Amino acid sequence: MTDFLKMDVFFVVATIAVVLVALAVALILARLYRILGHIEHISEAVSAEAALIRADVSELRAKVKHGGHGLMTSLRGFKKLLQGIFTRRRR
Repeated sequence: MTDFLKMDVFFVVATIAVVLVALAVALILARLYRILGHIEHISEAVSAEAALIRADVSELRAKVKHGGHGLMTSLRGFKKLLQGIFTRRRR
């Protein structure tokens, strides 16, 4: 086998390997892009919910400050909230 034939075989094999690695990297990056898009959507939803919770807490603080809402009523509401979160719903 001549040196030029060995060189050609090496370059063909190396080219195929580089193309396969580039395709694998491109597929991984495309998948990562989709995952990051989903994460962005989830973080926007969490941010919106956090704003609603912040408004609810602010409203509760205002009621407590003005004396229209007692501590026991707040605790009952918190207990009801926890029960709603942790109880399984029957179908």
